[in-house]
Amino acid sequence: MQVFGITPEGQTIHRFELAGGGLNARVLTWGGILQDLRLEGVPYSLVLNFPDLAGYLNSTAYIGGNVGRFANRIAHGRASIAGHSYQLDTNFLGKHLLHGGSAGADRQVWTVTAYTENSLSLKLVLADGQMGFPGELTVTLHYRLLASACLELEFLASTTAPTLCNFAHHSYFNLDGTDSIQNHHLQIQAEHYLPVDAEAIPTGEVASVQNTAFDFRELKPVNWQGSSYDHNFCTAHSQQILRPVAYLQGQKGIRMRLATTEPGLQFYDGAHLDVYPAYAGLALEPQAWPDAPNHAHFPSAELEPKQSYRQVTRYCFSQV
Repeated sequence: MQVFGITPEGQTIHRFELAGGGLNARVLTWGGILQDLRLEGVPYSLVLNFPDLAGYLNSTAYIGGNVGRFANRIAHGRASIAGHSYQLDTNFLGKHLLHGGSAGADRQVWTVTAYTENSLSLKLVLADGQMGFPGELTVTLHYRLLASACLELEFLASTTAPTLCNFAHHSYFNLDGTDSIQNHHLQIQAEHYLPVDAEAIPTGEVASVQNTAFDFRELKPVNWQGSSYDHNFCTAHSQQILRPVAYLQGQKGIRMRLATTEPGLQFYDGAHLDVYPAYAGLALEPQAWPDAPNHAHFPSAELEPKQSYRQVTRYCFSQV
């Protein structure tokens, strides 16, 4: 553990280093951010990062963060929860909610509750009414380095009132350590995706990937057909047991397999990345479907006081 920086409010941010299973990871208490991830024998980080706290405070790209309490977008920041209407923060284009709002989980200081050589547990309490959401939400995040070079994230949450709960890890991966991921190849096990309007809000259609640029059921270049991607791929209609949903391969022989319990996977190609060049990394964000509160046929993202939220996502790496 070491001091990584001091926030403008005077809060001390620490960085924890984990090692195990052929991986080395560095995690910040600011946003629970994955600041660095290295595979044994590879001299560069597999995720985009900043060397100091200022980079994270000034960035709007959610680099390495854990976003919530509702990942992705909610149209006009409006949601009906347990029959009541709520106006949420509108931090995207001044009219929609994005990733939990301007002070979402990625912009909070998480408390360390446990730390071993290969694991770290963090806790965050989001107040009732924070960013407009009802209910006090208590979230625990476990980072674990497992055998066979696997990084596992487990989110657990409970609430004091009906609310929305949908977390996503938001690292940008670059398996080659180069300036662009456009030569990476990607596979996503999804037969449907969510089309979006000009403001990246789902239209409500659940469209087939067949004969479209969104068909990644077989391994393809990430810039296949020259298309742009910031879309949810529908891997299921509800939370599932942990199962593989995506595979990413770089040009240098490093591979990543992604398994998750979540019904959606947002693929963002990194076209806009603050100080990084466009396409310097890509995000694969396991999540509930975006704008779920406004589409009755989307999987529900509501959490009741009697329920427990649990998400498990696992990133496993190998090298040819």
